[in-house]
Amino acid sequence: MLLSEFKYYLPKALIAQEPLPKRDESRLLILNRRSRTLKQTTFNNIIRFIHEGDIFVLNDTRVLPARLMANRETGAQLEVLLLKEQNPGIWEILVKPGKRAHLGDNLVFAAGKFCAEILDRTPVGGRLIRFNTPNIKQLIYKYGQMPLPNYIKKKLKAPARYQTVYAKHNGAVAAPTAGLHFTRSLLNKLSSKGAQIVYITLHCGLATFRPVKTPDIRNHPMEAESYSIDLKAAQTINQAKALGRRIIAVGTTTVRALEAAAFKNEKGIYQVRVQQGQTRLYIYPGYKFKIIDSLLTNFHLPDSTNLILVSAFAGVGFVRRAYQYAIKKRFRFYSFGDATLII
Repeated sequence: MLLSEFKYYLPKALIAQEPLPKRDESRLLILNRRSRTLKQTTFNNIIRFIHEGDIFVLNDTRVLPARLMANRETGAQLEVLLLKEQNPGIWEILVKPGKRAHLGDNLVFAAGKFCAEILDRTPVGGRLIRFNTPNIKQLIYKYGQMPLPNYIKKKLKAPARYQTVYAKHNGAVAAPTAGLHFTRSLLNKLSSKGAQIVYITLHCGLATFRPVKTPDIRNHPMEAESYSIDLKAAQTINQAKALGRRIIAVGTTTVRALEAAAFKNEKGIYQVRVQQGQTRLYIYPGYKFKIIDSLLTNFHLPDSTNLILVSAFAGVGFVRRAYQYAIKKRFRFYSFGDATLII
């Protein structure tokens, strides 16, 4: 379980800096786990690989404009990333540069329109702050920016392109990027072919984008993320599992929510619970998947829990070969890049 197994070299030119003009015109690499074969197509052709009765499970979290610029009272500028609200007005944050963020400091936002006091440090190197207004969420939407990953250097012209077309529940600080490829039209086509669309929620937070740094990947401390599976979604998924239909998870966050809620019923069939809570589920090679049968996901960074999860599902060697193939064929990588479908 060495971290070195999940490293690879990617030319910077292959890191997608902006989305394509049309969401569903990205490329799609099909990984067949049984035949160990690779096939490339375009995303809008995904319908060719879908069967009647398939269940598509999508994460309908909505990304907050969680990146804010602040100043200390001395004038020093800081960049704040809101992670999650622990209590009304009290937020866990990451701040850069951290060495300038001291306990008791007052952070000033939007030229003094609101401010926050630093209350404490967090175990992951962040801070806990308390805003001075109960209307902070309104102010976040007015003054915040989309929290694009650091590897995207180009300014995003249309912030809505870092949201899925079905985003609904506010709370994420990173997009569930596998879903960015879908259009309303494509979702309708999938339904017309007999696939069912199901929505669950996992608010992508620090666990989603924090890299693994421990030499043995099993020692990585996974952060908690909030998720929710309602009765309608659970009933649809559970009926499909009982009938032996294929569950296709859209994104690694969807996988973690489904697998976190899994249990075996009296007939020995894995089902999902109606659930609302938090999960620290960390999936690495050796994990026995209980709910999902197929995975649609983007290409992931080296050393990431996302890449490790994908490798657990498709096999470390097969995923490594697929990534080298994608690099050779000059696929676009990461958040605004191309996608993979593992069947």
